[in-house]
Amino acid sequence: MMLSAGLMVCAPLALSAHCQVPCGIYGDVEKHEELSQHAETVKKASLQIAELSAKKDPQSQQQLVRWVLNKESHAQKIQDEMASYFLAQRIKKDQPTAEGYQAQLTAAHAVIVAAMKCKQSSDPEKSTELTSALAAFKATLK
Repeated sequence: MMLSAGLMVCAPLALSAHCQVPCGIYGDVEKHEELSQHAETVKKASLQIAELSAKKDPQSQQQLVRWVLNKESHAQKIQDEMASYFLAQRIKKDQPTAEGYQAQLTAAHAVIVAAMKCKQSSDPEKSTELTSALAAFKATLK
């Protein structure tokens, strides 16, 4: 009992990518909305970083750090959700065509890479590319 309680405390927090039982209950619409919200946050953070980096007062510098951390966090959440929800559960190899499967994998990879590039840069254009990659991925799931 003591060991299992210790494991629960030390275990990493579960992602919100659903249960992976598999229960067959999916919320693709909600996941896409959540991913879009993360992308919007990344874009806002990039804009705030650009604005605050020109200021040198302590409050602005503190807010700059917070926006950088926030941008990193939301970009990482996109990568995590793409991997644990879509790649692990929703993109199925046994699709009607191999091209459909390939298109979904390619589009999912593009989202993950675009999120990574948002973490590597403060250029707001990278968040626009992320939003475009998310839209392209969503289109492959129809």
